[in-house]
Amino acid sequence: MDNGQGRAASGFALRRFLRIAARCAVALASFGCPLAAGPAGGRPNVILIYIDDLGWKDAGFQGSTYYETPSLDRLARQGMVFTNAYANAPNCAPSRACLLSGQYPPRHGIYTVGSSERGPVQLRKWIPVANQTVLKPQAVTIAEALKPAGYTSACIGKWHLGNYPRFGPSAQGFDVSVGGGAEGHAKSHFSPYGIVELQDGPQGEYLTDRLTSEAIRFISGAKNRPFFLYLPHYAVHTPIQAKKELIEKYRKKKGSQGQETPEYAAMIESTDQGVGRIMETLGKLGLASTTVVFFLSDNGGFAQVTSMGPLRGSKGMIYEGGIRVPMLVSWPGQVRAGSVADIPVSGVDLYPTILEIAGVRRPPGYVLDGESLVPVLKGSGLLPARALFWHFPVYLEPDSGRRGPWKTTPCSAVRQGDWKLIEFFEDGHLELYNLKNDIGEKMNLAPMNPDKAEELHRVLLDWRASIRAPVPTVRNPKYDPNAPVVMDGEGQATD
Repeated sequence: MDNGQGRAASGFALRRFLRIAARCAVALASFGCPLAAGPAGGRPNVILIYIDDLGWKDAGFQGSTYYETPSLDRLARQGMVFTNAYANAPNCAPSRACLLSGQYPPRHGIYTVGSSERGPVQLRKWIPVANQTVLKPQAVTIAEALKPAGYTSACIGKWHLGNYPRFGPSAQGFDVSVGGGAEGHAKSHFSPYGIVELQDGPQGEYLTDRLTSEAIRFISGAKNRPFFLYLPHYAVHTPIQAKKELIEKYRKKKGSQGQETPEYAAMIESTDQGVGRIMETLGKLGLASTTVVFFLSDNGGFAQVTSMGPLRGSKGMIYEGGIRVPMLVSWPGQVRAGSVADIPVSGVDLYPTILEIAGVRRPPGYVLDGESLVPVLKGSGLLPARALFWHFPVYLEPDSGRRGPWKTTPCSAVRQGDWKLIEFFEDGHLELYNLKNDIGEKMNLAPMNPDKAEELHRVLLDWRASIRAPVPTVRNPKYDPNAPVVMDGEGQATD
């Protein structure tokens, strides 16, 4: 074996050792941990439904009058809606890594989808930070943290954090894995799907229906022990494809508030129907009162098919339209029906929340960047004063075939209270917004309120230093400010 091969083998062995050690540590910490009394006196089941590219107002419970989501609206009436919920990144892979690891991007190194050098090289002023595409084996996922407490876990749907099986769900603590691999999207939402890790169904089978059926099969088989179901749908990501009968329904319906695409509306309704089937299954099995359901999206909506207004921006942007997402939690007997929480929360908060609900201690020696939302859910207290952070030190170009400015250039952002600050690394300029008074981020207050801008910038700088967040520091020698602004659309389909 040459030196390069030896180093690679040694590195893999070390990662495997660290991974086993982390699992053992979780097991020891959980031994003897008291049960969190669910409605039936045992550990509750947990279902986490994660939708791909669903915009902040793309559901009835968020105010949409065009999209029809009766199952989600019913779930919202039974639980709590979070109006200031955020993804931890403006696109798919980093948001998923944050959700499952409970850590901000600088800890796991996944900042974007694919390469960080997106778009024409001559238009990038800086060399962006290198991007990882695999969730590190050292990461202790929610599934791994729950396992010592007797939970069986399933990942059914989009993984997008490494190839199966070496870096797929089964290597990260999930007992069941269906359709989870490196793909960022399905080639088709009708069978054949073009997903390596999912066996095709009958010709014309709809992907959302298939994943829902797989989820129901898992729930039915795990009903005698606590389970964690992670259901990350490929919907409503491109390609925008839906059932003909639903498309025709929405073609006859008048659009509103910038929402008027029948195919997209039909995709949303199919997803909502899947939620309804799962809730019906829980009821039939007698599990409804002992199951906690989380529902949220991985980032903002796709601007070509929906509107995030009054929010600014869309998927791929660090403005509110790219990172604020719909979110609800149903926890029978614990969450007051029809309640609303306006406190800012983000994807990294779900990991500690699920552990506390399940009565499982946090993995020792493993950093979690979020806070448990249990006090908010139960109405027993508030979260500690804190800030939320985003770090996106990479380039993201406009959609394929489009001309115009970047979706975003390398940047960081912080929200503290009603205030949000964005720092763009190319020229160092700051943008400051008061989201309570200006949810659309129309007025940059940094020039008028330099003291507040400096205060939040210091919070952001201190956080980056504490987490060792890398930023672009090397100028791109190929940068040409006079180059024509024509974007290549590289990688758009995998966001």
